[in-house]
Amino acid sequence: MLNDTGIKINFNERMNSVRRENGKFIVITQHGQYTASNVLLAIGRRGTPRKLEVPGEEHKKVSYRLIEPDQYRGNRVLVVGGGDSALEAALALAAEPGARVTLSYRSAAFSKVKPKNREILQAAEKDGRIKILMQSNVIRIENDRVLLECNGQPTEIPNDAIIVCAGGTLPIPLLKEIGVRVETRFGT
Repeated sequence: MLNDTGIKINFNERMNSVRRENGKFIVITQHGQYTASNVLLAIGRRGTPRKLEVPGEEHKKVSYRLIEPDQYRGNRVLVVGGGDSALEAALALAAEPGARVTLSYRSAAFSKVKPKNREILQAAEKDGRIKILMQSNVIRIENDRVLLECNGQPTEIPNDAIIVCAGGTLPIPLLKEIGVRVETRFGT
């Protein structure tokens, strides 16, 4: 179907800015500049995934959402985050045969999660299906392990994959710069 439309799509190319010039749009990316009659912004609900900003985060084993839990069977997986998406990802992974799941969260408690998710997580921890590291932060990611700080102490865990569920950031400044009016749900 894409071939029938004549639309050209450039994947893995981030838009840096858009400006109007002589009745056309000039779209600037890290790879170049394009002229267009129309621009469709499709940024999704999450925006850009929030990164950990630690050495080793560029490893292929790091991803920012869980798509197919079964690809992690038999793996040692670290899930980073403390919201419902992190808990649900950890629980889905823990249901996979042979998966050894650790959940890392920077705070002392899961304060903004659905009560049902909290209950299921507590049961999974009690059954030994998930290990929970509260007040922990990833320090460095290496090929076969992750270094964390847990309650102020350095901790190292063997690791095959990392799923970061730390929310996202919307490109509000960029949207405002290109003339898109942005309204928030609660406030201005």
